[in-house]
Amino acid sequence: MRSFVSAERHRRAAASLLSMVLLVGCAAEPPGYEGPYRRQVRAAIPKLEEASGLTFRRLPVLQDRTRDEVRGFLEAEMQAQMTPLQLAGTAAAYRLLGLLPDTLDLRAFYLDLLTEQVAGYYDPKTKVLYVVEGEAAELRDVTITHELMHALQDQHVRLDSIQTLQGDNDRMVAMQAVVEGQATYEQLQVMTGGDIESRLPGGWGALRETIRSSQEGMPQFAAAPMFLQETLLFPYLSGAEFVRRFAAARAGRSVLSPFAESTEQILHPEKFLDSIPDRPTRIRLGAPRRGSVVHEDNLGEFETRLFLYQQLRDEAVAVRGAAGWDGDRYQVIAVDGGQAISWLTVWDDLAEAAEFASLLGRVVAPAGRRWVVELTTLAGRPVVLAEQRPAAMTGGPLLDRARVTFDAP
Repeated sequence: MRSFVSAERHRRAAASLLSMVLLVGCAAEPPGYEGPYRRQVRAAIPKLEEASGLTFRRLPVLQDRTRDEVRGFLEAEMQAQMTPLQLAGTAAAYRLLGLLPDTLDLRAFYLDLLTEQVAGYYDPKTKVLYVVEGEAAELRDVTITHELMHALQDQHVRLDSIQTLQGDNDRMVAMQAVVEGQATYEQLQVMTGGDIESRLPGGWGALRETIRSSQEGMPQFAAAPMFLQETLLFPYLSGAEFVRRFAAARAGRSVLSPFAESTEQILHPEKFLDSIPDRPTRIRLGAPRRGSVVHEDNLGEFETRLFLYQQLRDEAVAVRGAAGWDGDRYQVIAVDGGQAISWLTVWDDLAEAAEFASLLGRVVAPAGRRWVVELTTLAGRPVVLAEQRPAAMTGGPLLDRARVTFDAP
């Protein structure tokens, strides 16, 4: 799910974990920065530059913020990035897919969740790094280092371009994963002296589990649906792993240009790193046969995997069932009797499409609703059309195949 606030918000999950692996002491202060948190900033800047290969073109600006000010900022960001209609459409899509409960007030819950998570953030609009008052010194210092990496990124690519991306949830999530993944990875490089594998107890795998377990003491996160938990963790966990793989394969190259285009590339870095990257197929649906479109977007391989896991509760099956994803697009459609969702997925080959269609056949619709699943081909591509609709609704698919077009990768 696309984030309702900037991808550059540093969440407590990463900060609390990274404070556990703070293995390198502060270096001597280089000259330059004279603002708040002078010692921490001066120590972090040269290390981040060395680890990332990027240089600060201008000195950062840091300011303190109260928890109430942070909440006000997050609320304003949510309102600026998604209209109430867009938010309602997004919530409707995930409810119809069974990823969010019908009773959840998504806006209110997500605002509480982010307020709990944020220990500091970099705002690419104001170019200011804000530090939340009252945090423990160790957590605060880790947060500053992480957010300084975002400030450094923003001096080389426009991070606010991620916020303005509309109608392509999968690409936005992938870009967020690169941004947060690089900040997490380079921060670990700084803290371990560039020797992550041997300096972290238990290695990289244990690091992933530590991030997850560090969330258990956070009541809002603990109460969140699985889908929200996983979409919050994805940029840090899978993003850092993607950046690690990129750094090993393309030493000295920037992971920010070009950005990864899909969560498929994040989950399978080789699909980005190959000489001919595996790019997603972009789908245009056109108007449905009946009803009116309330909301339209895509899921991507990662959220397709979450959908399968939510429905079938088998991680291996979910991973296998989402593999071979090559693109998707859905529409939430207002019809007589309520709302329907029409979801078209395109696959690398017919066998993978058939496996996904078979798994969808095991998904049980809520009371008063039903799933209609069809395996077919469009423009020579294997596709699966899945529609969930009110049970009383009759007639053929809502999707008008004549209006479907593919932008080939």
